Amino acid sequence: MKKITWGILCLLISIATWLQAQEQNLNTPLVNTQYGKVRGITEAGVSIFKGIPYAAAPVGEFRWRPPQPVKAWEGEKDVSQFCKDCGQAGFSAAGRLKISPNSSEDCLALNIWKPADAKKGSKLPVMVWIHGGAFVFGSGSNQDNSGVSFAKQGVMLVSINYRLGRLGFFAFPALSQEYPNEPKGNYAYMDQIAALKWIKENIDQFGGDPKNVTIFGESAGGVSVQSLLTIPAAKGLFHKAIIESGGGRDGVLTGRPINRDGDRYYPVSAEKIGVNFAKKHGIEGTDAAALAKLRALPTDEIVDGGEENIGGPTGIPIYSGPILDGKLVVETAESAYKAGHQNLVPIIIGSNSAEVGAGFVNASSKEDIYKQFESIKDELKAAYDPDGNTEFAKMLTFINTDKVWAEPARFTARAFESKGYPAYIYLFSYVSESMKQRMRFGAAHASEIPYVFNTLRTRDGSAVASKDLEVANIMHSYWANFAKTGNPNGSNLSTWPVFKNTKGEILEVQSDGKAQGKKEPNEARLNVMEKAANSIK
Repeated sequence: MKKITWGILCLLISIATWLQAQEQNLNTPLVNTQYGKVRGITEAGVSIFKGIPYAAAPVGEFRWRPPQPVKAWEGEKDVSQFCKDCGQAGFSAAGRLKISPNSSEDCLALNIWKPADAKKGSKLPVMVWIHGGAFVFGSGSNQDNSGVSFAKQGVMLVSINYRLGRLGFFAFPALSQEYPNEPKGNYAYMDQIAALKWIKENIDQFGGDPKNVTIFGESAGGVSVQSLLTIPAAKGLFHKAIIESGGGRDGVLTGRPINRDGDRYYPVSAEKIGVNFAKKHGIEGTDAAALAKLRALPTDEIVDGGEENIGGPTGIPIYSGPILDGKLVVETAESAYKAGHQNLVPIIIGSNSAEVGAGFVNASSKEDIYKQFESIKDELKAAYDPDGNTEFAKMLTFINTDKVWAEPARFTARAFESKGYPAYIYLFSYVSESMKQRMRFGAAHASEIPYVFNTLRTRDGSAVASKDLEVANIMHSYWANFAKTGNPNGSNLSTWPVFKNTKGEILEVQSDGKAQGKKEPNEARLNVMEKAANSIK
């Protein structure tokens, strides 16, 4: 009898141990990539893999070189923690720091959120988030960009890091001469392409469909999507695209000539800017020895507090931004769209109702504005200040919004619609009741992001307003539907009309929180900005 009891006890212990192991496997999922095994974490039905390297650290001789392949590893790599952000300035109570302590050149990694039960062969749609931050700030680990809600919608979310600032965009005469067959300058875009290649090769192991990938981004991330749509080397790496406040016209982070001065928007070449930066650090000459000294500078000296000009905004430039290098980036998005050279995929594109108040059209009065639009000032007055009583700050906000984001969005949509590919335009006008004092004229730049990701939170930890949650559910559902099928529409959602140039219909998420398909409400304003854009030679 005692032997039977002891046998049963041993069996029960074995079962308990097995169950514990199974629970451990569920809570720490293991996936085998081409480079080795990665073990993540599972929380509330969502498996998360953080900081998976998609390229080798771009350090030493590989600073300002295309991303290099990851070296395979033995055993399991713990990917339960985010890696460091890419090198960028930091902030403290005393002001800006030369470099953020949470940033590093060893940063080329991605993060994945998926349903816990997704396995190889599940073929889930994949969304790839490219963060914004003017190409000098940001990372794929921002909590506003969590992929938990997308995973719960049956969509796999991937966020990526890419090189920023002078580490992401840099040109120098000796750099142009070494490795002549390599692309130059746009290391941020090279990183993004490397991440998309990693996803194409590995995402099926996580349960994602490498043939159903949607890239999306906001601001500099939106500009990145525009670039990926027009970079030949990115063709075939994604199948749909969403551009949130990402422009589309020349002049806003769209490509500085690498070695030619005199461009209308970028009069100083990228190489000359690189020479300016070298001189600031006491490095003379433009030969290989000077380049070696630049590569030997510590990371914090390259980041240098994010300084873009010596002596203020109008001083000597020492940061180039995106570059027309002629190998990777061969033309701007605007020139590509006009020539019909873009990678053709379904797109969503749009902007917010009150994106920015200054910085692109700079003016101190209405008369200053009219001087800048001299040839069409009567039409501009009629569209933006018909009775002469529009508040100057409001007028300047709307002019900047339309010139930089809204009209270029329509221009971009037309380029895809004319080629027979579906384009959907949105206008996000909703402002939470709690933010109306800060956003007097409408929805500000980037304010749509937590609605898209359904990651709304309050500063004091109190409950999010029910109307805000309703709007988040609407935006989030449209984005997830588009990732699944290429069409944002679905049950319990207002119909979002596909853009047709003859009708000019868009979807507006209105100030009252309702989504409605309608004729573009600011058509007269956009027509003025289109005329201004077309008058530039």
